[in-house]
Amino acid sequence: MEHFKKYLLILVISGFGLCQVRAQLPVRNLNYFYEEALKRSPLIKDYQNQLQSNRIDSMRVKAGYLPQVTGLGNGMYAPVINGYGFDKVLTNGQALEAALNVNYNLASKKRINNQLESVGLQSDSIRFASRLSKLDLQKAITDQYITAFASQQQAAFNREVYQLLHQEETVLKKLTRVNVYKQVDYLTFLVTFQQQQLQWKQAELQLRNDYSTLNYLTGITDTTTHELEEPAIQAALLSTENGFFTRRFGIDSLKLINQRHAVDFNYKPKASVYANGGYNSSFTLQPYRNFGTSVGFTISVPIFDGHQRKMQYDKLNIAQLTINGYKEFFQNQHIQQLNLLRQQISDQNGLYEQVSAQIKFTKSLIQVDSRLLQTGDIRIADFVIAINNYLAAQNLMRQTNITRLKLVNQLNYWNR
Repeated sequence: MEHFKKYLLILVISGFGLCQVRAQLPVRNLNYFYEEALKRSPLIKDYQNQLQSNRIDSMRVKAGYLPQVTGLGNGMYAPVINGYGFDKVLTNGQALEAALNVNYNLASKKRINNQLESVGLQSDSIRFASRLSKLDLQKAITDQYITAFASQQQAAFNREVYQLLHQEETVLKKLTRVNVYKQVDYLTFLVTFQQQQLQWKQAELQLRNDYSTLNYLTGITDTTTHELEEPAIQAALLSTENGFFTRRFGIDSLKLINQRHAVDFNYKPKASVYANGGYNSSFTLQPYRNFGTSVGFTISVPIFDGHQRKMQYDKLNIAQLTINGYKEFFQNQHIQQLNLLRQQISDQNGLYEQVSAQIKFTKSLIQVDSRLLQTGDIRIADFVIAINNYLAAQNLMRQTNITRLKLVNQLNYWNR
């Protein structure tokens, strides 16, 4: 018995010490962890870098239709030794070329805009993926925050119950000494007291674990456990606008339209002009006069390619049918999921109200039993039963609240 009391004293001192240290630390809220996760997420930074890369691609498209200037230099010497060597009629023996070439594609503005639109649609896909990753991150952080906050509530409740039992233990010990209660009744209560002490310790350990997991998801390396604010999570109103999740199907359809226009442009005539100037000589006759210039143009007109244009159209049509199928399936599931979540939230709200009413009753019963305990007018077993009923009701209420908050989090995630 004395050994248990010493252990109890050490555990109480350590428990209250942790509570005082935690109370001196700044309180954290859900928004803090979400902002920290955004700053530390390498995936979000990756999407930002991809958008910057796409802006460079847009500039490259525009630059590709500006005049392209290149310098060219070639030199050749083919010796003939004792009659052995390349035919001079073919090689001229030697040659030197140094020229500056200018090429310019005569592309229409519509063709250029089509390529720029392709890059823009790719950027839209990246923005959608980035936004989706943020929503996924927010949902994961919120779920874990709810779990950690519930563990914090559990630890606080177990501490509260322990304090209550500690007060009753002092009174019960005095009553046992004067033979109001039997020694076996006191030991029965002491076992319950010890179990509650261990549950408090277990709740503190679970809080540390859940808080560490929250830091892990966020990317925070701090091992200190801060107090958490109650998450202010409310169910969002039903979105009447086009859903965020269906936006990806619209982007994919626009990409197919852009590809169809690109196919059309590939079957239109292409033209380019060029000009060059420099030195080109075989050193056969008056090489100092072989400076010159030239201009020209090229035209390409598609005539027949085995109906490949129609084949490409058919592939794009099949791709559009695939997109439509996925979109219809997703929309049906999306509606069902939202309805299911609303129904589950309504059920949890009803259960929460019932449990709250039960807790008020069991708490009142404990208060009455506590007064009767001080006068010896109640059995210890009945008081222990009341305590256990109160613990069970509180645990059910917390579990119901956790489930409800997580369902609301899911509803807010999908209701976009």
